[in-house]
Amino acid sequence: MDATIKKQLQATACKVRMGVIEGTYNAKSGHPGGSLSIADLVTYLYFAKLNVDPKNPEMEDRDRLVLSKGHCAPALYSVLAERGFFDKDELKSLRHIGSMLQGHPCIHIPGVDMSSGSLGQGISVACGMALSGKISSKDYKVYAILGDGEIEEGQVWEAAMFASHYKLDNLVAIVDNNGLQIDGKITEVCSPEPIDKKFEAFGWHVIVINAHDFDEIERAFDEAEKISGKPVAIIQKSVKGKGVSFMENQVSWHGSAPNKEQYEQAMSELEAQLKSLEG
Repeated sequence: MDATIKKQLQATACKVRMGVIEGTYNAKSGHPGGSLSIADLVTYLYFAKLNVDPKNPEMEDRDRLVLSKGHCAPALYSVLAERGFFDKDELKSLRHIGSMLQGHPCIHIPGVDMSSGSLGQGISVACGMALSGKISSKDYKVYAILGDGEIEEGQVWEAAMFASHYKLDNLVAIVDNNGLQIDGKITEVCSPEPIDKKFEAFGWHVIVINAHDFDEIERAFDEAEKISGKPVAIIQKSVKGKGVSFMENQVSWHGSAPNKEQYEQAMSELEAQLKSLEG
């Protein structure tokens, strides 16, 4: 990846993380940990990959994205705002009564392709979108982001079997493998490991990457474009709470909002990172 472009993406991802902190702080609730771990991914998708138009969110031939791990809506909302789908001030109204931005994505929000939140269901919807594209001879791609705890749900594997059976090579599933879910380590709750081998067994082409390396992210999506006749699963090894020192790899930040002191520390850290990237 070009060094200038990579630096721009890193800076944008930092702003997306700041939006996550802004939203969850003002909501006094939400899920910052898993939102921060996908910030680099959604930044790459919305600023370097997806065929979308903020001025025409329902463009017929747009690429589709389903946030199957819907509780990480703060990351999706933040990147949509950064991309220009709606004003960034909306982030401060997260989860407030009457706000457009509720705790899980809703299809009425500009840029959101599917309401989600009940874990396991988003990937099934993404399969339907991909099959519809095949039947209609459309060129759009469908992307679904899943949590590693989410894939303990049986419906995920029904969808995986379906996608392979129908040769949905216009579908890419990205598993955010940060190793932690609400009740603790995924390996101790109900281990889905080995994730890569399971998807391979279901007939998917599998790519494993570092979730916070834009070179690896780009290579993975470039590789996915070349795969024919089967769906692609990208397993991204990520850090829950990435970018905020006291949140990193701490399961307690799965579903806790920062207080004023924590908010100020988090924003100070992210502002310093942004300054170093833009300086």
